[in-house]
Amino acid sequence: MCAREKTLIKPEGALVDLNVNPCKMCMPMGAVTAAYGVKGCMSILHGSQGCATYIRRHMATHYNEPIDIASSALTEQGTVYGGEENLKKGIDNLIKLYNPRAIAVATTCLAETIGEDVAGILDHWRADHPQSEITFIPVATPGYGGTQFEGYFRFLHALVKNVVPQPDLALPHQLNIVCGPMSPADMRALKDLVELFDIEAVFIPDIGDNLDRARLDTYHRLPEGGSTIEQIATMAGAALTIEIATFLPGEYSPGTYLEETHGVPCVRLNLPVGLRDIDAFIDALAEFSQQDIPQKITEARGRYLDAMIDSHKYNAQGRAAIFGEPDFCYAVARMCVEEGIVPVVVAAGSRSPDLAEALRDDIKMVAENLMIDDWRVVDRADFGDIERLAVEMGANVLIGSSDGRRVAEKCGIPLVRCAFPVHDHVGGQRVRMLGYEGSLVLLDRITNLILQRVETTFRSEIRREFLDETPLAQKSSATLSSTHAEAVSSVKKKKPHPCFDGSCAAEHGRIHLPVAPACNISCNYCLRRFDCPNESRPGVTSAILTPEEAFERYVKAKKLLPNLSVVGIAGPGDALADWDKTERTLEYIRAYDDDVVFCLSTNGLLLPRYADRIAELGVSHVTVTMNAVDPDIGAHIYRSVRLDGVSYVGAAGAAVLLSNQLAGIKRLVELGVTVKVNCVLIAGINEDHVRAVATKAAELGVSVQNIMQMIPVPGSAFGDLPQVTLKTLQRIRTSCEGIVSQMYHCHQCRADAAGLLGDDRSYLLAEEAPTALSLPNQQPSAVWIKVAVASRSGIMVDQHFGQADEFLIYETDANMTRYLERRGVKRYCQGSEACDDHDDRTARVIETLSDCDAVLSLRIGQTPMRALCERDILPVVTCDGISAAVIEAAKRVFTEKEVSEDVRDEESQEALCTILT
Repeated sequence: MCAREKTLIKPEGALVDLNVNPCKMCMPMGAVTAAYGVKGCMSILHGSQGCATYIRRHMATHYNEPIDIASSALTEQGTVYGGEENLKKGIDNLIKLYNPRAIAVATTCLAETIGEDVAGILDHWRADHPQSEITFIPVATPGYGGTQFEGYFRFLHALVKNVVPQPDLALPHQLNIVCGPMSPADMRALKDLVELFDIEAVFIPDIGDNLDRARLDTYHRLPEGGSTIEQIATMAGAALTIEIATFLPGEYSPGTYLEETHGVPCVRLNLPVGLRDIDAFIDALAEFSQQDIPQKITEARGRYLDAMIDSHKYNAQGRAAIFGEPDFCYAVARMCVEEGIVPVVVAAGSRSPDLAEALRDDIKMVAENLMIDDWRVVDRADFGDIERLAVEMGANVLIGSSDGRRVAEKCGIPLVRCAFPVHDHVGGQRVRMLGYEGSLVLLDRITNLILQRVETTFRSEIRREFLDETPLAQKSSATLSSTHAEAVSSVKKKKPHPCFDGSCAAEHGRIHLPVAPACNISCNYCLRRFDCPNESRPGVTSAILTPEEAFERYVKAKKLLPNLSVVGIAGPGDALADWDKTERTLEYIRAYDDDVVFCLSTNGLLLPRYADRIAELGVSHVTVTMNAVDPDIGAHIYRSVRLDGVSYVGAAGAAVLLSNQLAGIKRLVELGVTVKVNCVLIAGINEDHVRAVATKAAELGVSVQNIMQMIPVPGSAFGDLPQVTLKTLQRIRTSCEGIVSQMYHCHQCRADAAGLLGDDRSYLLAEEAPTALSLPNQQPSAVWIKVAVASRSGIMVDQHFGQADEFLIYETDANMTRYLERRGVKRYCQGSEACDDHDDRTARVIETLSDCDAVLSLRIGQTPMRALCERDILPVVTCDGISAAVIEAAKRVFTEKEVSEDVRDEESQEALCTILT
């Protein structure tokens, strides 16, 4: 929950990258952006030509305006002997072409590294041009010295320092406003607010017109809008400076410079985003102008409050990952807190060691109200950090620049683009977030993405948010079997498997346990959805199970399906990408049932790493999906391959995958594991290549090849491709029959299938009444408590407390669970027309559960939560599997009972209840 320093070496000594895809841009870009807020000002970068090209491209794509930036174009000779002549010649050419009123001279890494004295060079130029009235604004902006955030304010500090002050020309009661990075639309909105108070103000920078111009018949090379040099000169005589910046270092603060040098008082405010900070800015304007707040502003505030009320019931589900400049992160995080959205990740690209402490109390308040225990605020973050933390913290909305789009695409988290740069959408220059109206627009965008996410991926996202990753209890060496040699020997004892041997498909059933949602490759035909109960294809499941829940499901299935003999893990992602969960599941079941047949399905990327361990666990059958043995063909099938934190695309990715598949299959065959190769037949892609796959599979010792039709999935890259005909499929299978044995009875099963092939009985597991189960080698304790569970399915905690018509009652000792009974209640939440006796109905429900020590539900209101606490019943909000959730709740109850032994008085008991809920 605090900022951290990056290190080059992990605690275990492994080398890591210091920075991966930085969440920042260079200092010169910040300086050039700010310079566009000065009328008639032109920028020149003292450095290589590429720096100017890079910045022009970024700014032009975001602002959708032509961007002019000059360069001194340092070459090898200038680097060795000094670049004074290059800079002076560049200035001369700039003046001939543009005739600017002011010139911003920003350095780059190259100029700073060789130690160029820019101020001295400019003095020499002035000596050669004594008649020139151009104002120079030299600013040191080495790319390695900071980010665009620091470069932006370094320019503003240099601006007020280098413009000759003329305090006597200041307007009566003039206000200076120093603006942090914002969009041109927000700049215009800010000026409109100030104008409503009839305040005479000078803004630096004023990019409202220059970077979002109206259409003109004639192109103007120089900025026609913005603050003039003459206006900036009067800032030294203003009555007050308002600096809209939170984490600006004092040495680069224009307001601090004006205060210390010219005696102009300075007030620093946060970006006016969100209710508190907009109110603070409006109050400051009202106090300065000595006027009442205009009715127009009051009405805008009222509309924003109404929008907050409209959205709050949805935003409690929001888990935001915010990234960008420190001021942006701080402002948006505070706004999210006001809306009930938990900023579970706040990542600043710039160095900002005070950010975590500044946000701690805000985030803690909203997180505790929603029973969220963990979040992260970091500085100097890169997108590797952001991706990892967003997944770890269960973020369901990203807020920042379009540079986060790859994280959004890979992790399936929607992105609100509201910061520089926005490269993949138009309108970056018109993004609004300042003031009541701007924050209302941003609020609607965030809420709508949260709603969209809830509607499409509710189950999977909530599971990830609350997923229990508690490690499996240690098993005895006797239980976990023996040596590697013994395990390999047991693998070689062939057992019937319905997929590998069609002759036993009518006698032997199988169950797929969906414990592995992660995947390390992206296939163009794949679109994994975990919440689709009516769709039958690989990669689909109704829920993701923990290893503990998977074990429970297997035990139930054995009772219901007496011919069940095979346990398979087929995702819904890749069994080896979530190896810890796959391994724990197999260990549980092997300790319970030594005769079960284990199989795994994998893309093979990690096979060389885990092949030996697979054999040790007694996995006798492995299916590897290998669609091509030519990287150029594979490049058309796989969008990306991710191995050890590095993403590979195109033929390079396909080659990495293929190399590991071949090595892994070879090792499995050596260990005696039966290997089947699946090959997805894709029209127009690999139809003529499947024989080559069969040939390579036979060379490696593969037992069976399964050629199957690609199932077009709407939304995937191949969603519009036609499915190959059965006639074509049969022809290709026949042509490969003489090379390697073919599978003809595949049903392309779901990742949670159970029963015989073609006769899925997984629905019976949801209908089966819960039973008492314990994990292998766990001993019951002497103390048992009762736990009530709100559940529609009987498998998951998936019902709101107020919507429950009955509760499942379990008994548990925090190791084992026993199902006792169902208790019917009259649900208290029946709509607004029946709210008169709401408190009475709540009391009756709680009275029915009065002998329980905890109540588990998907959601619960504040009123029943407090009422449960008053009865010493622990309310727990989760959506985990019932058994795992009941055991976890019992652990909390036992821990809290120990704590409460020392808490005797009523006030302390109430405080403890508040903390625990």
